[in-house]
Amino acid sequence: MTRREHEITDIDQIIHILDTCKIVHLAFIDEDKPYLIPMNFGYSLEDGALTLYVHGATESYKLDVIRRNPLTGFEMECDLEPFTGRLPCQYGLAYSTLFGRGFSEIIEDLEEKGNALSTLCKAQTGKEFTFDEKMLSIVSVIKINVTEYFAKQRLLPEGLRK
Repeated sequence: MTRREHEITDIDQIIHILDTCKIVHLAFIDEDKPYLIPMNFGYSLEDGALTLYVHGATESYKLDVIRRNPLTGFEMECDLEPFTGRLPCQYGLAYSTLFGRGFSEIIEDLEEKGNALSTLCKAQTGKEFTFDEKMLSIVSVIKINVTEYFAKQRLLPEGLRK
């Protein structure tokens, strides 16, 4: 990370980003082409180990790409607040972001798939859901085993803070 003054290491701030963001941007590599998509997500964070969960159709280009190359990058942002200045170079955007990389795997085990989907739905709606075998059969769930992640924050400049 180039701008260490923006780095976030406090786990509570990292959890704030995970809880506030509703979309994660996932990056894959399809042979020699990038493939980037926004998705709803859920997560688990245990002892610093981050796992992301996303879901989709049972047949898709995304699944084909993951099967060929599971390497996955991700980024999410929140707390976006533009600010202005007297000069063009003083304009900017306050933000919090979490980004990193890992490996995607398509969850096949129905119990794990149901737990992951429940985690995702809880993160998106705040409600608890359970899924029967029929519901689980019509959706794919992808687990992103995050190998490294970083968080950054840019605050509003001093005179603009509330």
